Formats: sequence, C-alpha cells, structure tokens
Amino acid sequence: MKTPRYVAIITDGNGRWAQGRGLPVKEGHKAGADTVKARLRDAVEFGVRELTVFSFSTENWSRSPEEVSALMEMFSQRIVNETPELHEEGVRMRFIGRREGVSEKLQRQMEEAEAFTAANDTITFFIAFNYGGRAEIVDAARKFSGTTEEEFRQCLYAPEMHDPELLIRTSGEQRISNYLLWQCAYSEFVFRDELWPDFSREAFKASLDEYGNRQRRFGNREPA
Repeated sequence: MKTPRYVAIITDGNGRWAQGRGLPVKEGHKAGADTVKARLRDAVEFGVRELTVFSFSTENWSRSPEEVSALMEMFSQRIVNETPELHEEGVRMRFIGRREGVSEKLQRQMEEAEAFTAANDTITFFIAFNYGGRAEIVDAARKFSGTTEEEFRQCLYAPEMHDPELLIRTSGEQRISNYLLWQCAYSEFVFRDELWPDFSREAFKASLDEYGNRQRRFGNREPA
C-alpha cells in the first residue's frame, strides 16, 4: 500500500469542539494546535515528507476581534515556544500566505522560524497563515511574465511545495474552502467526520490507507 509523501489538511472544527464542551472558542484552537503538533510527529513516522495545514485563512479576519486577537497571540506563542523543539526533530518550517495585515512582530517571528529551521530535512511543515487560494493565484499573476505552468508555479508562495497527493478535511464538511487551489488540481480527497481536535493518530492512518487503496489516473485510462 502506497503512502502519500505530500499531504495537506484542512483542520476544521475547533470552534464546534469547544462549544460542544461549553468551553471558550480559544480552548478549541488550543486543542487544535496540540493536535497539529501530534499529527506532525505521526506524519514523520508514516513517511510523509511534506505536511501542509490550514492555520488561518484570509476570510478568518471576519471573525470577532476577540477570537482573532486570541488566535494571533496563540500563534505567536506557539512559534516562540515550539520552534526550537521542532528544529531538534528535523522539521523545516515554512509559512505561506499574505504578510500584509499581520503584525510586524508576528512577521518577524515567522521569518526567524523559517531561517532557524531552513536546513532541516526530516519533513517540511507548511503553515498556511493569512492564506487564500485565490489570493495566492492573484499575487502570483501580478509577478508572472512567463508562458508555462512551471514558470507560474515559481511565482506561488512556496514554489518548492509539491502538489499534495492527499487532501484531508475534518468535521464532516465536504469542500476545499479556497485552499491550495492551484496545488490540489489532482489531489485525492478524504473527508472525515471527526472535529479536528479529535482527529487521532488512528484517523490519520486510516486516511492515508484510504488514499493507498485508490488508483490515480491523472486523466489517463490506466492507473499511474
């Protein structure tokens, strides 16, 4: 059974997880961040070489100021506290998305984390922050002066990112929500019912196994 090397996840359901337990939404985001860290370690064990997670979308700015502020503070603290640990584990960190609107402090922290982990090669961890798939394509189009798809790829936020072979979305929703629109042209999709904080190691492995049982054709009549 083939394990996908390049995996993307829409980590959906933090707010509903918290509300279902009578907790503040920020507690759901905290639990979700803990799950991201745990599944990143599982990804290494499972042989995944690139993992991309949807952390904060361009649309998320429309949430309440209190929730956005709590998310920004948590994101900042997580970068400071966890980057050294991830570095020791050989994780290369890359942040994709627009930097406009993000505080100078947070921009600096992201840049420092990327520089600190740049030489690591156990796994590349792409964090989509202030990210939108259409925004990425628009931003790339502004810079594009070539004629081929490969030249266009070089204008994306992370040209080195491989196209995800598998896209997983939790919480029972079945849409891609403006996520990696260019990169997911031929991705296989797996939709899970668990809210993201409940997405366990076993659920992750089951998603990878479901991918491994599929035949990918890329428009051909014979499987790839």
